[in-house]
Parts: sequence; C-alpha cells; structure tokens
Amino acid sequence: MTASTASVHAVAAPRLDLRLLVPALVAWAVAATALPCPPGAQLGVAAGLGAVALSVRRFLRGPRGPTRGDHPGATWTTAPAAQVGLSAAACGLVLVAAAGHAAVARAGEVPTLAAERAVVQVRGTVLTEPRTISRADERADLVVLTLRVDHVEGRGERSSPRTPVLVFATSPDEWSQVSWRSRIEVAGRLGPPEETGAATVAVLTPHSAPRLVQRPTVLLGWAEHARSRLRSAVDPLPADARGLIPGLVIGDTSLTPTELTEAMLDTGMSHLSAVSGSNVAIVLGAVVVLCRCCGVRRAWRPVIAVGALVGFVILCRPEPSVLRAAVMGVVGLIALSSARRSSSLPALGVAVLVLLCIWPELARSYGFALSTLATLGLVIFARPWGDAIAGRLPKRLSLMGDAIAIPLAAQVVCAPVIVLLQGSVSTIAVLANLLAAPFVAPTTIAGIGAALLGVLWLPIAAPLAWAGALPAWLIGRIARVCAEVPMGQLDWVDGAPGAWLLTGLTVVVLLTGPWLRQCAGQHPYAVLALLALLAAAAWPVPTPGGWPPTGWVVAGCDVGQGDAFVVPTGPTSAVLVDTGPEPGLVVRCLDELGVETLDAVVLSHFHSDHVQGLSGVLDAMPVGAAYVTPVRDPPGEAERTLDLLADAGVPTYPALAGDQMQWGSASARVLWPLPTTSARTGANEGSVVLDLTSGRTRILFTGDIETMAAAQLRRAVAGERFDVLKVAHHGSAVQDRELVDGLGAQVAMIGVGADNTFGHPTPSALALLRQTGAVVLRTDTDGDIAVLETEDGRAVATQRD
Repeated sequence: MTASTASVHAVAAPRLDLRLLVPALVAWAVAATALPCPPGAQLGVAAGLGAVALSVRRFLRGPRGPTRGDHPGATWTTAPAAQVGLSAAACGLVLVAAAGHAAVARAGEVPTLAAERAVVQVRGTVLTEPRTISRADERADLVVLTLRVDHVEGRGERSSPRTPVLVFATSPDEWSQVSWRSRIEVAGRLGPPEETGAATVAVLTPHSAPRLVQRPTVLLGWAEHARSRLRSAVDPLPADARGLIPGLVIGDTSLTPTELTEAMLDTGMSHLSAVSGSNVAIVLGAVVVLCRCCGVRRAWRPVIAVGALVGFVILCRPEPSVLRAAVMGVVGLIALSSARRSSSLPALGVAVLVLLCIWPELARSYGFALSTLATLGLVIFARPWGDAIAGRLPKRLSLMGDAIAIPLAAQVVCAPVIVLLQGSVSTIAVLANLLAAPFVAPTTIAGIGAALLGVLWLPIAAPLAWAGALPAWLIGRIARVCAEVPMGQLDWVDGAPGAWLLTGLTVVVLLTGPWLRQCAGQHPYAVLALLALLAAAAWPVPTPGGWPPTGWVVAGCDVGQGDAFVVPTGPTSAVLVDTGPEPGLVVRCLDELGVETLDAVVLSHFHSDHVQGLSGVLDAMPVGAAYVTPVRDPPGEAERTLDLLADAGVPTYPALAGDQMQWGSASARVLWPLPTTSARTGANEGSVVLDLTSGRTRILFTGDIETMAAAQLRRAVAGERFDVLKVAHHGSAVQDRELVDGLGAQVAMIGVGADNTFGHPTPSALALLRQTGAVVLRTDTDGDIAVLETEDGRAVATQRD
C-alpha cells in the first residue's frame, strides 16, 4: 500500500509540459540561422527535416519486437525520440513558411531593378508608421517607412508583385500626409538592401513627392482619430505624464522627454512605453472585472474580452509587434490563471510557432525574443516564486508575493538579451518595476478612456487624461530616481560572449537555488560577509579629489550624439576639440573640469554635432584662437560658425596638414586635410586630423574621417605609435582596419549619444577596437571620460564610476 501511495503521489506531482515548447524553441533557433539563406536552401533543409520527422514517426510506430531487456513486449517508443520528431517537423514547418514568404517577397521585377539601381515608378501600401529621424547635422531629416509594392514600372518593364521595400525620404514636409496603411504612388531609385536576409527586399530613395492613392479604411481611420485625440488630451499635462500616457496606451513615444527615455532604459522600464504583453493583460483584466461588476454571464465574458482585445489591437495598430504582444499577453494570463496554468507552456509553444509562420522575420527580432522570454519566465517561475515569497511574508502582505515574483521572473530570463543590447546588467530593474507596477494599470486604463471619449468630444477626455497624469508622473519619477542609484548598472562583457556568460551563470544559480538557499539558512553570517565583499569589490573607488581625476591629460565630454574633447594646457586653461551639439552640455563639462579659459578651439568640420555648442563656449569664457577645416561644407553651418567667431573677435585660422601649434604644455601638428583638399570631398572627409601631445601621452584626433581620408592618413603615420585614439565618426562601421591596427593605441575614446538612431558605435567598430587590445571609453555608457597619467603609466576614469 505504501508503494502504491508513493506511486500515486509521483504521478500527481506537477510537471512542466515541454512537448510543444521545446520543438518551438528549436524551430526558432533554426529559423534565425536560416533566415538569410535563399528560399531554395530553406526548402532543401525543410525537406531533410521532414524526412527526419517521418523516419522518427515510423520508428515510433514500428513493430513491437523483443528488446535487449528481459521483457519481450517492451517498446522502442521514447520521449526523447518523440521530441526529435516533433522538433524536426516544427523546423520544417517554419522553414517552409519562411521560404514561402521570401519567394513571394522576391517575386517580380523589384529585386532585379534594385540590383541595377533603376529609377522606377511604384505604387503600394504603407506597412509601418512613417518615422522622422534627425541626422544631427546639416543634412535634412529622414522619413523612414516600409512600403509593400504592388505595382512597379521601370526599364520598360511592368510588374505586380507584393514586395516590401524600405523607403528613405529626405523631404519630411512632402510626406506629412502619408499615414499607416494608406496607398501611395511615388517615383524614385531602387537599390539593394544593406543586409542579407533583411525583411525588406530593396531600398527606395524617392525623387518626387508621394501621391496619395487611397486613405486607410474607415475603422483604421477611426483608430488614427482616437490616437490623435489622445495626444491632444494629454497636451496640457506635465512633460513626463504627457510623454508616458501615449507610450503606455498606444506605444507612441514621440512626446517622451529624452532624459526620461534614457532613465527608463537604465532601469529596465522601457517595456512600459511600448505595446507589450503587460498592456494586453491589463486591458483584458479590466474588461473581465467590468463584466463581473455589471453582472455579465460567465459564458459571454470571453467573447467580450476577445472583442476588447481586437479593439485594443486596432487602436494600437495591428502591426507584427502589437499582434505579438497580444498573443504573449494572452499566454501570460493563462500562466497566471490557477484554472488553466497547465496549458500555458503548450500555449506558448503554439504561439511561437504560429507567429514565426506568419512573420518569419520575428526570428531575428530582439523585441520578439524579449517578449517570448518574459512570457516564459512568467509561465515557469512567477507562480512558484510568488508562492514561496508569499509564504515568508505576513499574511496581510501575501499578495506582494506575485507582485515581486512577476518582474523578478521576467528580468532573470530576459537579462542575457538585455546585456546583448546594452552591455550592462541592471541591479535596480526589479525594484523599479515593482515600484512602478501599481501605477501602470491606472495610467493605461485612464489613457484608453481618454482616447475613446476624445473621439466623441475632446473636453470630456481631459478629466480622464488628468486622472492618468498622477500615476504616469509617478512612473517617471521612479525611473528618474532609480536611474541615479549608485551601482544601478553594472558593466558586463560586451556582445554574444557576455550574453552566453550571463546565461550560464543564470542557469547555474537556478539549478543550485535550493542548495544555495539551504546553505544561506545554515550560514547567514557567511552569506552576509560574502555579499559585503562582492559589494565592496564592485563599488567604484573615487579618484582623489573627485572629478576631474588627478593627472588627466585628455577628457571626453558627454554631450549627446557629438564630439567635444578637452586637453589641459595649464591649471585652468585648455584646448577644446569640437563643441558638440548642445551649448549647455559642453559648458557644463568645461566647468566641471575647472577650465576658465581656452587657448584654442579646434573645429574638425562643420556638422552641427561638432560645432553647434560653440555659442555657449564663446559666451562662457575667453577663447584665444580657433582652427577650422578649410572645407566649408555644409555651407550654411560653416557660415553661421564663422560669423559667431567673427562676432566674438576670435582670430580664426584654417588648419592644414603640416601646421604646428603650441598651447602651454600641449603641442600639436595637423595631419589632414591637405592644402589641395577641395569641398568636393565632403564635410566628413575634410575633417581636421590632429596629432596632439599632452604630457607623455600622444593622442590622435580623427574627426569624422572615412575611407579616403583614412587611407591618406594611414600612409602619413605609417610606423608611428599613439597612446590614445579618438575613434572616427562616433564609432561608425566605416573604420580603416589597417589604420586602427597600426596605431597601437592603448585607449580608444568614442564621443556618442545614448540611444542614437545611427547604431553608433557599431558592433564591427567595437570588435575591431577589442581586437587591438584597446580600452574602449564611450560617453553614451560612461558619461564624461578621461585618460590620466600616473607614476606607473596611464589609467582611465569615468565620471559615472
């Protein structure tokens, strides 16, 4: 009887149903790997996997013959074999879908015309909301959108494909009337995409203004009207609330202050200002509660909830990211439901497979990875961790168990992907999300109400907008305060190695969790001592005298997406190389460095991200002289800058190769541009390149030079060594490998803005710098940066640490 009872207990124990999830995850990994391959190769792999699946199925259903054991009736059927068969079938299904999508997208004349860079006339449907991107220089802003081309004419050929192309337009005013799902006609030049396997088959550069052929449907027009009314309703609110309410409700972050966006990224709260599974769960939960309060019959509640979900998706726009969030939100609710929790893992597996079949490009989407992993964390860990935490809290606080476990589970599972994106580990994210959680639902519900009522009459939406203002403002305050917490962000190994390292550590901690908890209970003082030791080891040690560090020889200012570097020439004097895009930021940096006068300002070129801070510098302190590039490009910014210097009475000289300067303790020589360099080279290639010596440290300032100038510079400095390299063009992909390798720099300094739209610094540039062995300092992650000389050589310091 005892054995029988034990057997019953063993069967009844809760188990994770991985039968569908494992094949889905394997199919995801295979799809991410195979996505850049041609459709034919994908179909070939799919056929092979289909053969494997059929072979396994036949193997599992084969005759039950004697085995090597003592039981003649034993079967060869095993769970691992079944998983292999299901995984092969799932991979084959996803690859067939991917090949089908790719074949449809590449059908027609668009790929051929793109390879020939032909001028064409196209007509199609706008698939994404047009986004305006500032290029931080004198070039016009870019309008970026995805267009599904269904008619194309070019080179005497006509075709009616269904081909997605990426549009880069340089006239925002001409595209202001183009909206999501509208049909347009436009002429332009096609070109091939930058990446193999990209979701778009070609790039279109328009040559004319778009002609609106058809507006979106009435339903989508209503949704756009509601979105517009929501933005109008929140217009009178404080800045943080005005930006967060549209972000939480419809994923519109255009009104969010830049500082708040950075704070939410640093604290792991950025998912709140995007349409995510949590938004869907809040909407569905609110509808179910409302139905219960109104006495709606239980049988009708799911129907009403589904209807509300469809309406919410339409309001947010049914783009792939929104539909993905809707699916994952439903799976998350299933995971947190006591009645259907056992179905959550199979539901997640089905959701992953369905989404990958409909949109194969999601296999390489970080948003899809984060959404899926967060849902997986909720499914596996949220309920048991919540119960465990609740069991250790007073009874009246037991509800806090789930509130703590949900953000903790999501953060633990998503941390490796976040490291891949940010290069750091957030120690404050769980606490920040826990503090913000009570205010998310009121903000979302009030915002949805304001959007819906605003369609009827805007004045009645204002009270609801103000009702959501307080919780939204509190979310913003939590993000800003938590972003300032010391050690809220811990630096981690960059790139894939860092992600795999954190994944391994996470798995080890999860597997050894019970043993570690037992050890902690038995030796609490040893655990406290270990935690204190780890904190002491990670806590940044301030340099004597604070900032700036003693003995600094060059400093980089955190001025956003731009360059501003300072070299001391005396106790309170310095040389400034470029001024960044914001006058206030560069002046702040100079004040903190103790600079009272500038012997010189060197302006590498006239793009606004290098010269627009000049007005603040001229107002704040005396400037002895200015050295500028002879390449007057762009003309408007060059003229404005030279007028500023003339009005301030600052002597201005062209900097040409061969010129030498001496400023106090610093000396320099100009390596580029040559006296023969013309304006046709462009602003970046005409950047002033400076070989500057400060103390015992030799620094190479490279402005924004690109391929041509870098090749000339490589020949000019062949065989010479530098201690510090100011990386060209904010760490763009256009780096001269031979030049960087040959310099032998110990430190690489990058002036770059956080969350910039250019992808700077690029992974290829960072990988190149790591290969040279240089210590990389970045103003986007490190704030103000400095290189200093010590008795033992050189050291680096950052203001944030």
